[in-house]
Amino acid sequence: MEVIIGKEMMGKSIAQFACAASSTPTGFSNKNHHHHHRSMGPAMVPLKRRPLFVAMTAVREDLVNNSSSLELVRGDENRLAAAAAAKVKVRAVVTVRNKIKEDLKETIFKQIDALADRVGRNVVLELVSTEIDPRMKGPRTSNESALKDWSKKSNNKSERVNYTAEFVVSSSFGVPGAILVTNKHQQEFFLETITLEGFACGPIHFPCNSWVQSKKDLPGNGKRIFFYNQPYLPHETPAGLKALRERELKELRGDGKDERKLSDRVYDYDIYNDLGNPDKGAEYARPILGGKEIPYPRRCRTGRPPSDTDMRVERRVEKPLPMYVPRDEKFEELKADTFSFCRLKAVLHNLLPNLTTNISAKHDFTGFAHLDSLFNQGLLLKIGLQDELLKKLPKVVSKIQATSQDLLKFDTPMIVAKDKFAWMRDDEFARQFIAGVNPMSIERLQTFPPVSSLDPEVYGPTESALKEDHILGFLNGMSVQEALEAKRLFTADYHDVFLPFLERINAMDGRKTYATRTIFFLTDLGTLMPIAIELCLPLAGPNSKTRRVVRPPVDATTFWTWQLAKAHVWANDASVHQLVNHWLRTHAALEPFILAAHRHLSAMHPIYKLLDPHMRYTLQINCLARQSLINADGVIESSFIPGRYSMDISAAGYKNWRFDLEGLPADLIRRGMAVPDLTQPHGIKLVIEDYPYATDGLLIWDAIQKWVKAYVHRYYPDSSLITYDNELRGWYYEAVNVGHGDIRDADWWPKLQTPEDLVNILTTFIWLASAQHAALNFGQYPYGGYIPNRPVLLRRLIPDENDPEYSSFLSDPQKFYLSSMPSVLQTSKFIAVIDTLSTHSPDEEYLGERSQPSTWTGDTEIIEKFFDFSSEIRRIEKEIDRRNNDPKLRNRCGAGVMPYELMAPSSEPGVTCRGVPNSITI
Repeated sequence: MEVIIGKEMMGKSIAQFACAASSTPTGFSNKNHHHHHRSMGPAMVPLKRRPLFVAMTAVREDLVNNSSSLELVRGDENRLAAAAAAKVKVRAVVTVRNKIKEDLKETIFKQIDALADRVGRNVVLELVSTEIDPRMKGPRTSNESALKDWSKKSNNKSERVNYTAEFVVSSSFGVPGAILVTNKHQQEFFLETITLEGFACGPIHFPCNSWVQSKKDLPGNGKRIFFYNQPYLPHETPAGLKALRERELKELRGDGKDERKLSDRVYDYDIYNDLGNPDKGAEYARPILGGKEIPYPRRCRTGRPPSDTDMRVERRVEKPLPMYVPRDEKFEELKADTFSFCRLKAVLHNLLPNLTTNISAKHDFTGFAHLDSLFNQGLLLKIGLQDELLKKLPKVVSKIQATSQDLLKFDTPMIVAKDKFAWMRDDEFARQFIAGVNPMSIERLQTFPPVSSLDPEVYGPTESALKEDHILGFLNGMSVQEALEAKRLFTADYHDVFLPFLERINAMDGRKTYATRTIFFLTDLGTLMPIAIELCLPLAGPNSKTRRVVRPPVDATTFWTWQLAKAHVWANDASVHQLVNHWLRTHAALEPFILAAHRHLSAMHPIYKLLDPHMRYTLQINCLARQSLINADGVIESSFIPGRYSMDISAAGYKNWRFDLEGLPADLIRRGMAVPDLTQPHGIKLVIEDYPYATDGLLIWDAIQKWVKAYVHRYYPDSSLITYDNELRGWYYEAVNVGHGDIRDADWWPKLQTPEDLVNILTTFIWLASAQHAALNFGQYPYGGYIPNRPVLLRRLIPDENDPEYSSFLSDPQKFYLSSMPSVLQTSKFIAVIDTLSTHSPDEEYLGERSQPSTWTGDTEIIEKFFDFSSEIRRIEKEIDRRNNDPKLRNRCGAGVMPYELMAPSSEPGVTCRGVPNSITI
């Protein structure tokens, strides 16, 4: 043993010296000596590229209290040996989180486990030192110790229950860096934290936050490994923990074989071959996403057997049966209750034709008052169904029927709660492209007329039908070229997205739409106005009229034509929003990075600790989406205009996806919505100054980037450490080459060679998981709950003078408009689902928050920097509130104008149209 003693150690007791020495982790090299040491120990002696450790941490209380009895003197080996022979009692405080509600089976097993605990079938802990025992040639370990009073506390109904276990260890034991937990009970339990008390350095924290399965359900020796909160790069790992670090990662990776059990903790990849159900019929078969034919990101592997009809397709598991995700990825109870309530509410509305007196499958809204009745009156239940419903869905029905025993009622969406007629205004239509639920599709128009990139042999001329004459009267006296050069023209162009699918979409029953282009002009007030909409259909013959330009109205007839044209724009926009910008670019694109993180980054790795809150629940919500939302005949297909071709549109969007352009500044520049400008605070200058999504988003982007930069440079002061970090490089390599393997050869993938490379990659990941997803998700019901404001499906094309429907359109344009909208049943089902998707659960963790905020890492400097980040997020929230009350910002403040709060970090539970959770949780 090498003992290094400086002046500051003279005169201290053995206990104090042992604490100071062992608070410097074994194997740690202080690569950046102007920083404080990364530890929570009270005294530290940083060395230059040299480890400092003493195999002594636990000491007897009489030694601690009698500092004069043993002075540490250089070379006093006899006294050190005497201290090492001492035995010490330490205590583990184990916090277990109880289930709020238990089913009968769980209650029975709980009682059985309580009885078994009394006869030795209990929960056992074993401490593992960071140091190697030279005699055993392995890490020092304590004797096993069982948790006390498990059976006595089995009826404790508190949310959290503390248990204790006691150990006697040698004072030469060293720092306990891991705890092995063996669950000899029949039933799993949720282990939140373990804190060791009695060591001279003070409490040692083990954040666990994991379900501990019964020993019989675990691989190998049935012992779970939990590490203390000290972060280590792989080469810094104390000798006593190296084997455990590698073993834990090997277990999480699995062997890629067999079907996964619901209790497993294995993370692996697979293609999207589980969306269709050919066993149910040919109409339920869907293309396989992922592979050379249709490139797509990978999803979490379940290992289910193939379907009977097609060996390439995984057999479906239909709700309410659970699909596999690694056990710790499943919703915790509060989240599960929230999602269950919303899901059951959606199921209830799925049964509406049978439950209510005033609805049928093809029933149209008779007028806007009928549509409003969904919110101010509700749907009348059939007589006699009340008692039956209350038996089956007691809490759901009681919550829905807050005002009446016999009504199913929705909350009024914010868009019409503020101003009932806002949805009809052109300025509001345009405003929602920069401050609504999909602010990511609008682009600056850089050439006029717009040009298609589709094959003209298949899809017709690449030139748009838009001409200068269509827009010249709306440019405030400017020529088109002058407006382009002044950066005053913008577009939402869905032509190339929809046209390849349009013939198939319009051939489906009850679905009709166009491929649209919309042109906007930026007014002197800083607001946008739509000035032309191009509606395109597939070529039907050499002389077919497939393109039509609609301009702002000049009379009653053109008013309704214009309203219908805007509705078709929204149907395009809603599909691109949901299938590409929302699902693909956040949910699906991040899943490979999350899988790779669990497979390659140890829980001790500082980058894992950084990413951990930003991965919460994402695998589970993606799994539920594959089961109920994006599957064949699921919610997306039944609600959105592309129907069975919805995921084909999502896969087409993946062809243009680039991780290097997914960060906010890069995306704004790509869309022409900003230009590089190093004189500006964020390094870019916005083309539209009052662009709420961008202005608020840049504040959050900068805060995330600053926090990530401080974090990364704490552990990687130079590039050599990134080169040397096999776990980090394994994470990024596998996320790209396996998780996004279909496009792994693209030359735009960011390199991972320097600390700045890592900062950019991590900032982009955290941005997408938090603020980007929030901006795209939590406004769905507030904006889309009122169907005319944002219809997701249309059933009729716009008639012209030669169409048979034109006379009925002229005679009752309101009736024609509403008959183009989704039916009452379709509307009710859809708004029930987006109500679910827009809901924050009570256990949401928002940006700037963490569970166990002071102990998630053992690095005190990082804890301080995290609190700085949290303070910055709170400051941003106040700035957003200020902006929403600034009358000069007309895109977020004004009579009937919804404030832009989708980037406001905090939120109450429920549908609030604000709040930025840490991760994709819904």
